[in-house]
Amino acid sequence: MWRFVVGRLLQAIPVILAVITVTFFLVRIAPGGPFDSEKAVIPEVKAALEAQYRLDLPLGQQYLAYLGDLAQGELGPSFKYPGRSVNELIAAGLPATAELGAYALLVAVVLGGLAGVVASLKPNSAQDYIPMSVAMIGICMPTFLLGPLLVLLFGIHLEWLPVAGWGDIPGDKILPSLTLGAAYAAYIARLSRAGMLEVMSQDYIRTARAKGLPEWQVVTRHALRGGLIPVVAFLGPAFAGLLAGSFVVETIFQIPGLGRFYVQAAFNRDYTMILGTTVFLSTLIVLFNLLSDILAAWLNPRLRAQYGEA
Repeated sequence: MWRFVVGRLLQAIPVILAVITVTFFLVRIAPGGPFDSEKAVIPEVKAALEAQYRLDLPLGQQYLAYLGDLAQGELGPSFKYPGRSVNELIAAGLPATAELGAYALLVAVVLGGLAGVVASLKPNSAQDYIPMSVAMIGICMPTFLLGPLLVLLFGIHLEWLPVAGWGDIPGDKILPSLTLGAAYAAYIARLSRAGMLEVMSQDYIRTARAKGLPEWQVVTRHALRGGLIPVVAFLGPAFAGLLAGSFVVETIFQIPGLGRFYVQAAFNRDYTMILGTTVFLSTLIVLFNLLSDILAAWLNPRLRAQYGEA
């Protein structure tokens, strides 16, 4: 197993390096610059700013210098927040983004897992078609459309929930979590249904039924562990995707998370903030993928044996 983990980590290094390289050169060739504004900047002042942030160096030297800083864990200073580093800005915005992602993942697992298991118990019936149809709608509906619809219904017309904010009131977190977690709940519903259908046809399930066990015990004690393996393998990429995909939801509901800095950095051409956030999220995606693979191997004896032999 350790050889598998180390091998995956070694495979992740060129992936992250490719992301860094592509992002670095894309942001540099994009029109505009971090010190462009409606007011003309005095050439001497602009030259001094570029020298301060090493933008006066050739592009290749800038790239190598950035990799050197990155190797030391430094993501560089922000161009648009003087006196603050990208590390500080990520640390300031990450708690709200991570909390939103955790709530959204909880919504996705509970709603999606329950819908998938219920649908698998009576395939090709109304109990199957209704939740799967809702799941298909959830997959097709983007968050920038679902969020305003939920705000109109529950926030404005019914006046049950706040329409924005991220405070200590539990109601603040319901609409953003539902908006962000809906699509992932739909994916989990389809994965859990497929996994449960495959497991429910296995011989050991028929043996458990032949012994006279109630159906709920057959499902909870024997089928769930194997049936939810596809969901477990999906959870790592899902949580990383929730963190990376929360920017639209944070903008809709005015949540002070990492997305606020990232969106502003894109408009302001804040090179280091764009790069730092991209590198940070890419690393999270790779790590969560690795963790989900390890957990799936632990739940599946065949995979565990395969990785143990590798």
